[in-house]
Parts: sequence; structure tokens; C-alpha cells
Amino acid sequence: MKMTLPIKVLGISGSLRKISTNMSALEYMESQAPKLGIDFEIASLQDVPFFNPDTEDDKNDATIKLLEQMKAADAFVFASPEYNYSFTPALKNALDWGSRLPGNEGFKGKAASLISAGGGFGGGRSQYHVRQVAVFLDLFVLNKPEVFLSSFDGTFDKESLELVSEHAQESLVKQLEALKELSLKLNPKEENPKEETPIEIMA
Repeated sequence: MKMTLPIKVLGISGSLRKISTNMSALEYMESQAPKLGIDFEIASLQDVPFFNPDTEDDKNDATIKLLEQMKAADAFVFASPEYNYSFTPALKNALDWGSRLPGNEGFKGKAASLISAGGGFGGGRSQYHVRQVAVFLDLFVLNKPEVFLSSFDGTFDKESLELVSEHAQESLVKQLEALKELSLKLNPKEENPKEETPIEIMA
């Protein structure tokens, strides 16, 4: 009998704030992932320097860890607020670093989903630019369900910024389920348990 192995999902937030609604949304997804057969990890971009070809071979520990996480991931969730109709420099920088891996092994042929939290359109315009970059990276971005979260309407707790909206929580879980389905279609993960050799008993 074939068994489906858990998929590994790497969440990356483009917000560098100490308390962030985008990070809070990723943390909620991380808390729900085990129920869905997903191994969810969140990357840290705090100490990843801007990509510079002149110093590319002298990577710090934070950059090395990020690249290893990208290689190990089966799929991604990118979260970003909207900065001037686009996504954040921190997320773009992470994608630039990842694109330098030999053979594009960090991204090629993998699934990704997008979430955003912010004002107005819920950071939605940031997602459109991530989709453009994803084309070059050879990522397959989930089309639906889309998730746009407001940072100011009670979706998040005003003090802790913890995600408290049940509707938003349900939307994130549904997106995780759809991301897993897409990832397994693109890159099936199955394990065949070893067949036990029957023991012959001599009469």
C-alpha cells in the first residue's frame, strides 16, 4: 500500500517588523499544518543581507540557512504587506538569493501560495508583483483561494496582532489544503513500505 509522505512548506514573510500581521498569519498556518499532513517552517530574513554579486560567495549563516530551507521545501507560502503597490524589498531579496542556487533547485517546479495583510485592499497588489517574479523562478502559484487580510478591521487582535477572525483562519486553512493538493500533483510524494517476507514453517 502506498503512503503519502508529509510535504514540507516554507513560509516567508516580507515584513521585518517585530510584531507583524503577515507573520501572525504565517504562524497560524504553521499551527494548523500538522493536522493537514504538512511540515511547516517559517524562515527568518532579519539577518539576510541584500544580494550583492561581489560578496555572493561570502554568505553569512542566515543566508546559508535560508538557502538550505528553500532547497528542502516542497512548496512555499509568501506573505507580504503592500509597499507602494508592490511587495517588500525583504521578500524580493530572499527570492533573489534563492534564484542563485544551481539549477534553480530552490524553486523550479514547486508550488507556492500567496497571502497578504495590510490596509485598503489587504495588501493585494503586492501579490500581483510576486506572481510576475514567480514566472521567472519557475514556481507554480496557486490561483485560488486568494487570501487578502485587513490589518485594521478586527481580523487581528489590536494589541498582540494575533489572528482572531474565524473567517480568516478558515481561509488560511483552505489555502493550505489547496497548496498541498497542487504540490502533490506537481511532485508526488509516496512511500512504498517494505514488503515482509513470509516465514516458511516446516511441518
